[in-house]
Amino acid sequence: MVEFQEDLSVVLGGAAGQGIQTVEEILTRTLKFSGYNVYANKEYMSRVRGGINTTEIRVSSKRVRAFVKKINILIPFKRGVLPWVKERISESTVVIGEKENVEEEFLEKIHFIEVPLTKMALDVGSQLYINTIAAGIVVGIFRGEFSAVEEYLKERFGSKGENVVQKNIEAVKKGYELGLKLLEEGAVKVEVQRNENARNEILLSGAEAVALGALAGGMNFLSFYPMSPSTGVAVFAAQHAEDFGIVVEQAEDEISAINMALGAWYAGARTMVTTSGGGFTMMTEALSLAGMAENPIVIHLAQRPGPATGLPTRTIQGDLNLVLHAGHGDFPRIILAPGNIEEAFYLSAEAFNLTDRYQVPVIILTDQYLMDTYYNLPEFELDKVKVEKYIVEAKPGYRRYELTEDGISPRAIPGYGEDVVVANGNEHDEWGDITEDAELTVRMQEKRAIRKLETIRKNAPLPRLIGREDAKYIIVTWGSTLHIVEEAIEKPGRDDVALLHFSWLYPLNPETKKFFEGKTIIAVELNVTGQFAELLKKELGVEVHHRVLKYDGRPFSVEKVLDGLRGVVE
Repeated sequence: MVEFQEDLSVVLGGAAGQGIQTVEEILTRTLKFSGYNVYANKEYMSRVRGGINTTEIRVSSKRVRAFVKKINILIPFKRGVLPWVKERISESTVVIGEKENVEEEFLEKIHFIEVPLTKMALDVGSQLYINTIAAGIVVGIFRGEFSAVEEYLKERFGSKGENVVQKNIEAVKKGYELGLKLLEEGAVKVEVQRNENARNEILLSGAEAVALGALAGGMNFLSFYPMSPSTGVAVFAAQHAEDFGIVVEQAEDEISAINMALGAWYAGARTMVTTSGGGFTMMTEALSLAGMAENPIVIHLAQRPGPATGLPTRTIQGDLNLVLHAGHGDFPRIILAPGNIEEAFYLSAEAFNLTDRYQVPVIILTDQYLMDTYYNLPEFELDKVKVEKYIVEAKPGYRRYELTEDGISPRAIPGYGEDVVVANGNEHDEWGDITEDAELTVRMQEKRAIRKLETIRKNAPLPRLIGREDAKYIIVTWGSTLHIVEEAIEKPGRDDVALLHFSWLYPLNPETKKFFEGKTIIAVELNVTGQFAELLKKELGVEVHHRVLKYDGRPFSVEKVLDGLRGVVE
């Protein structure tokens, strides 16, 4: 008998089209409603069918929010799954499934429990029910509440008719009863404490959190052209457009999408564009227009490996330099990178206030890993979210591009006030009329590129320190690596290692430098060159001593971070 306690990693694998995502949805929701802390993340190839897709679901007595390499229970739906994840399989891994889906070389290396999934599915009526039966087995192994999975199936398949609902309930019940039988027979033992608070918590993905945050921030128009892994944000917004009274527009291309958004901001709307790296490159001319016209714009960029098409369904933190330097000419921008689902919500909301206040592009950097991650969390504190508007009335004599000490000019919108409201992509005077006056050109350039940037920089929040201020080692992270690194440094239980996490990437507050004095600095990044380490050097003169980098399109695992720190942290 194999015994698992406190924290299990369950992985299901198969081909695209075999319903891996459906199983993930059933399990995460059912186990949460049964009172378990859950976490899920998927990996999938960029194919309509074929290849190998997997999903990892962690079920734990405590909150878990990080990807791990280990596999405790593996359910393969086809041959090829075990070779695909062989580096994650250990002698304690339990494989549940059909023998035909387990390569012979693995049979002596694993604990194999043969289950006739195909026969059970055919008894229900079709091989299509294999995934539902597998979900039932896992729910049974955790002694989950059958009523919870039954209710979810009614909700999930209700639109397909009563027969489909009842067939899925029949299938999941067969699996559930088998899971309980495996426990009773001692084939496997699972002991994970329930957390009653988890039942009433929400279960969200990163994509859903970005969309909800934007809505909380007052977004009333979203424009996009589909591009993975960003499309989930637009899809969620479109699904709830009527509920929130917003407009979601799929444009003919990325150039149209960003120009729609610029026009909407000019008219008084609060707008976001969602895209990925390749789509963002097409937007850079309009980004410069926003810089010159000082027109607000929020851009969500979900990173995936490049250049070009790269690995379109994989993850990386490779577009920091892209968004930092995009556009011709000098103009400031703000770059945010949420570290978890909570920050994806709150930062997306705050992005609208920032772009409205400073009249610069605000770019929210996420990645495929964060977009596709789910876990349970408390409901958001909506009283923390304030919609702040900085629009003025265009009274007689209004100067749109007034030269100010802080670089921020008054912004009016057409129809609010008596005077004309001008937006100009050419160099202009204070009223917005085109000018080629040399002295005025210098003053306008300095207003935008120097004074406004300094205003933003001094108001930029400091990074979050997790650990002791007097720690010898400072591990620097940004974006979605937060919880992976946090769990990794918790394991050794050392108090001389602290984590410094950046969710505000640019511009950096000069006071940030105090965190690094007298420390050994280690940057953990999901890219090949250490882009944020280079930014720290450029902006603050901070030299990173060690870099732990990963760039194969897969996220860091907790174990991989620990491996990277060995030999660096003495």
